[in-house]
Amino acid sequence: MSKNVILTTGIYDMIKDHVRRNKVTKQEEELLVLELKDAEQVYRRDLPNDIVTVNRRVKIKDHTVNKEREYTFVSSNKANNKKGKTSILCDVAVATLGRKVGDVINWPFKDGERKLEILKVENI
Repeated sequence: MSKNVILTTGIYDMIKDHVRRNKVTKQEEELLVLELKDAEQVYRRDLPNDIVTVNRRVKIKDHTVNKEREYTFVSSNKANNKKGKTSILCDVAVATLGRKVGDVINWPFKDGERKLEILKVENI
C-alpha cells in the first residue's frame, strides 16, 4: 500500500467537506482525517495516471467476497448508474481516492470491513 494518498487540491477539499458534513461513518472519518493530514496534494496535470480520482475507470477486487468490479468515477452531478457512471463520493470511491494500482486497503464500510485491491486505473 502506498504510504500517502495523492490527491488534487479539489479532491482534497471535496473529501474534507464530505467529512465535515457527516456523510461518512465515525470509523471512516477517523481514517480520512489521518489520510488527509499526510496526503500529498498535486496539480491535476501532475497526478500520476495510476491514481484513483474523478474521471477515471477503476477495476477493484473485493477480497472479502472474491469479486472484481469496474467503476467509472465521475463528479456527483454526472453520476448515472444506468450508464455505469458512479459518483466520486460513493463509499467505494471515498475508500480508494488517492490510492494507486496495486494498493490493498481494509476499509470500514457501513455493512462491515472489506479488503479492496486496486487492479487497474485508466483515464476516461
